[in-house]
Amino acid sequence: MASQQLPALPDEFRRVLCVVAHPDDIEYGTSAAVAAWTDRGIEVAYLLLTRGEAGMDSSPPEVTGPLREREQIAASAAVGVTRVDFLDHPDGVLVYGLDLRRDIALAIRRFRPDAVVVGGWEVETPWGFNQADHRVAGLAALDAVRDAANRWVFTDQLGDGLEPWQARWLLIAGDPAATHGVDVTGAALDRGIAALEAHAEYLANLSGHPAPRDMLTQFAAMSGRAMGVEHAVLFRAIDLEARPSLDDEPAPQADEAVAAGGGDG
Repeated sequence: MASQQLPALPDEFRRVLCVVAHPDDIEYGTSAAVAAWTDRGIEVAYLLLTRGEAGMDSSPPEVTGPLREREQIAASAAVGVTRVDFLDHPDGVLVYGLDLRRDIALAIRRFRPDAVVVGGWEVETPWGFNQADHRVAGLAALDAVRDAANRWVFTDQLGDGLEPWQARWLLIAGDPAATHGVDVTGAALDRGIAALEAHAEYLANLSGHPAPRDMLTQFAAMSGRAMGVEHAVLFRAIDLEARPSLDDEPAPQADEAVAAGGGDG
């Protein structure tokens, strides 16, 4: 357990872009925070790097992809998100490289978010080995945040009023070294649960998957203890405008807080 309670995220942003590999990745906890944000009038957009077409063994990709798109759009609506963009990178074999960074940087320059939410890119996590697409998506999004701010990177994108854009905050979901939290007690958690439940056909394909309400409530309660509230979603929040200081003390870690890292595909 952390030696001191984690603080709430600073209320300094009005636009958030969530970048993930697959449909359903946002719904394993983060969507409850999204519900809390949209309730406060914050505009949130989703960027899905794949369509999740390789995620159901019993269904061919040409059927699975459109199904998972529909479920993701319904899940997004449950937490107040209407801007959901899907890229056509291949599910299951997502490749880190300039093409992926370019696409994410373009989305950042177009949406101009104050905060970008990404997943972690470590191989090992508190809940097991991180899925390959998740690692690639997190690292590519991290680099694309910097690419989007650099006028001399992907210069072909700068035209017709499109300019470089520097997001203020990088929010890493599911990071064991969480620094901040979002209180999702009440309606926000309920809406986040409804968002995961919207992936009904996908979840039915996962043998032994726990009930979304039971699982997300447990996760949020553990995270809530780290923040001193009933239910919370935790992030490692990095202020990209802050000057680094050698005098800064490491942020307290929420050792008991478990933040889910999304489905496998």
